[in-house]
Amino acid sequence: MLWAAVSVVALGFLIALEIAARHYGVAGPVSAQAREVIFAPRSGTVLYAAMALMMVVLTWRQRFLAIGAAIGIDLVFWLVRWWVGAESMFGSGALWVTLGCAVVAVTRRTGRERTLLLKGAGLALLLVAGRKTGYTWLMITSKTRPTVLDQYVAAADHALGNPSWVAGRIVEATGSVGAHVLDWVYIQLAVGAVLVALYQLRNVAAERRFPAHHLVRTFLVIGLLGPAFYMIFPVVGPIFAYGADGGHWAVANLWPDTPPQIPAPRAMPFDGITPRNCMPSLHTAWATAIFIHSRKGPRALRFLGAFWLVATLGATLGFGYHYGADIVAGVVFTLTIDAGMRALSRGWDRQGAVLVVHGAAVFTALLLSYRYLSTQMADHPWLFGPLVVLSTASVAVAFVRTTRSWDRLPVQPRIPEQRRETQPELV
Repeated sequence: MLWAAVSVVALGFLIALEIAARHYGVAGPVSAQAREVIFAPRSGTVLYAAMALMMVVLTWRQRFLAIGAAIGIDLVFWLVRWWVGAESMFGSGALWVTLGCAVVAVTRRTGRERTLLLKGAGLALLLVAGRKTGYTWLMITSKTRPTVLDQYVAAADHALGNPSWVAGRIVEATGSVGAHVLDWVYIQLAVGAVLVALYQLRNVAAERRFPAHHLVRTFLVIGLLGPAFYMIFPVVGPIFAYGADGGHWAVANLWPDTPPQIPAPRAMPFDGITPRNCMPSLHTAWATAIFIHSRKGPRALRFLGAFWLVATLGATLGFGYHYGADIVAGVVFTLTIDAGMRALSRGWDRQGAVLVVHGAAVFTALLLSYRYLSTQMADHPWLFGPLVVLSTASVAVAFVRTTRSWDRLPVQPRIPEQRRETQPELV
């Protein structure tokens, strides 16, 4: 029932986004994804990563068959596209195999095996659909929010020492090599997530069930809830509001050399193209989730999680996509969501409720402070800077303590008591 309800809600959300996108004259997530069944996909890496996620429910023989089929289909598509002179990109084979497994689950499987294969294919398709949904949502933010609140966030960022300006100068000093590494990590965030998720889901094929909590659940909920705040708190980022990429819409061409002054902030008009996707930083949120879920893995996986988090922070700040205030909000956002998902998987208790309320309260306080106390934050950085850091640290410490206590006391399966009959039935 839960999976059915989630599927219905997801389908309704995709249809609503498709209608909204058509209203603005662009393809929506459904039509964009359907197009990639035949035409060159936008990102083949994501499609193969999604297929790898789906293959956790398959046996080793089935995995080799799936990989071989995907590569074979891609070769056929490459030859046809080369022959007709069309744009070419790998990944169509992975999409066809994932869709094929979903069809096999419906037509050739029954009972528990059907449910397991549908869950695997569903997770893969959700990862792919989430990317398309994100593109559509970003377009909607640029069309429906004509003004942005960058001046408020830039003023509040003075309390944190203007980290985007500092990181921007550091990235410039590293040259093209550092910029290319950070850019690859930033773009291929889903690859890092899939690597951690594959480790967490490595026993699904043997146990024929998914673990109670894993990275993909948190990843999807972050992507579902995060964009709502783009509409509430529209921000384009320093490279657009204070840099050359903003053109004549920018306040001035200051990033990353000169931090902005602190006049009375106000909402400023901006173009109808640039996404309002800064508050909170979802790239930071997802990288934080990767870091959290990699902690119980082997050393190589822990190193990967730490590297992905540090590199993502360097890219989001160093490329001017986010302010420091966005980063802080993204960390608190992830800790709160992951705490809620863990509590949901083990059964709500007082510890879980207190942790989620604590995180939500800090996140709300941060956003209200950025909007209504930004001038005071800029005028008194030695007061508000430590307050922001300490409030974020309080959520992180509470998260670590609570989750460790949960790990020490695993949830015992609840066995329902046998119902007694009011009167014995005569036989």
